[in-house]
Amino acid sequence: MSSIALVASSHIDTFARDHLPPPSQWPQFIFDRSEVTYPDYLNATHELLDANVIQGKGLNPALHGRSALGESFTWTYSNLLEKVDSIAHVLTKELGLVAGNRLLLRGGNSPMMAACFLAGIKAGLVMVPTMPLLRANELSKIIEKAEINIALCASNLAQELDHCLDPAHPKFNSKLKKVIHFSSSDPHGLEALMQKHQNKFESHPTSKDDVCLIAFTSGTTGEPKGTMHFHRDILAMCDLFPRHILEMNSNDIVCRPLLIKFTFGLGGLLAFPLRYGASSILIEKHTPTSLLETISTYRATQCYTAPTFYRQMADLADAFDLTSIRHPVSAGEALPNAIRELWRKKTGLEITDGIGGTELIHIYIASAGRQVRQGAIGQVVPGYRAQIVDENMQPVPPGTMGKLAVKGPTGCRYLSDPRQKDYVKNGWNLPGDTFVMDSDGYFSYVARNDDMIISSGYNIAGPEVESVLLLHPAVAECGVVGTPDEERGQIVTAFISLKAEFSAGPQLAEQLQEFVKQNIAPFKYPRRIEFLPELPRTETGKLQRFRLRELANNLK
Repeated sequence: MSSIALVASSHIDTFARDHLPPPSQWPQFIFDRSEVTYPDYLNATHELLDANVIQGKGLNPALHGRSALGESFTWTYSNLLEKVDSIAHVLTKELGLVAGNRLLLRGGNSPMMAACFLAGIKAGLVMVPTMPLLRANELSKIIEKAEINIALCASNLAQELDHCLDPAHPKFNSKLKKVIHFSSSDPHGLEALMQKHQNKFESHPTSKDDVCLIAFTSGTTGEPKGTMHFHRDILAMCDLFPRHILEMNSNDIVCRPLLIKFTFGLGGLLAFPLRYGASSILIEKHTPTSLLETISTYRATQCYTAPTFYRQMADLADAFDLTSIRHPVSAGEALPNAIRELWRKKTGLEITDGIGGTELIHIYIASAGRQVRQGAIGQVVPGYRAQIVDENMQPVPPGTMGKLAVKGPTGCRYLSDPRQKDYVKNGWNLPGDTFVMDSDGYFSYVARNDDMIISSGYNIAGPEVESVLLLHPAVAECGVVGTPDEERGQIVTAFISLKAEFSAGPQLAEQLQEFVKQNIAPFKYPRRIEFLPELPRTETGKLQRFRLRELANNLK
């Protein structure tokens, strides 16, 4: 692969660029469309937010919805810009952050969470958003790997992150120096600090090739992987999928239950609508019923969620007016045909299916409307290329199963991680999925290549759950796999062999479930626990995971 020439960085703290993978391990980037041809120096927040105000859209609604307390709000583009500028001043003047510093962000889908994210990018920082459900143990790993000193945290999520500041806590992390709370009445909180800075903030003159986002995901080992994205990546995800597949415009109103922390949520809920002068509905927590109510009340035109939600909403849809929706978008896990057909039968609407990933930041294969083909996710989004390859990276004929390989204007660059060489080969990104492509270029999903469990849109690493279970005094050995589930796609299933002094039973199973919830994010806990006298192993002592999958698939 030829050498990679990056535009000179504006970062004072060069950590992010210094920790990019070796150029020989990068994917090939393709910029053969005018939409993704960008100037050398740009700031993503300026392009997404300031540009709208400059164009006279300041009074248009940008963010609206209800807070966790049920209070309604509407922020115009001008309101949002004022908040973003105030926060950017706090970050640089009060906290002393400089371009290239990493800033951890922890919160739900709130206007302040959105404003903090945009402010950090405007100030030239590298944003590291995290899931609200993460525990101190998981947060500490992210803090360590990204070398984070400062965090902004929603006041209602402070406890776990505060543990990382406490020298007496086992997950204390000396790198983290300060946490500022937002959505808070604290006289030292972010809102109070913002009152001192009401003037305009000039966007930091970042390079298009400056890292502005480290989005963490988990691999099959459970060790966090930081995917590094440039300012141009944020814009590229806005200028292809929503333009060509969703045909997005300023009249769109977007809603979704998934979080801004996820790149799927960051695009659909924040970046996409801002790029097109549209608006977004931010509600802290959603149920299938509340999401339907939101669509009906706000006349949403786009909804982004996982297949599980569409299945649950389908049975309730008759009670709501969904005529405003143009695109119910599904991603995060495979969309079963049964759910697509059930949704269409109940609502008359065709789901816009797509597959993307944190490594490539958003969706690269999709279909919508008349382009939908039974059993297929869709075709390559304009600007991307994809093919099915064998173990030797050679393309296979149409109709042949193989590994999905993708390239385009975005791609994988892990933060100091040896797994980079596994994800990128011969310039192609390998998302880890088995697919089939037909002669018309339609791609159909078959399965994951690895052991990742995908449940209700969450990626869960079995070995991480195993490592927690093994800390319990009753557990001698365990193995964790995914079990097919109609509601969630998969559920986490743990096979456990107990120590001699313990007896299997429902009470112990519940104790083990609670133990997992207290040590890692609760959504990772095993919803089903099966006790075995011993686990299947090879002659050399290796756990036979395929045997556990066979057992799991036969469970009733």
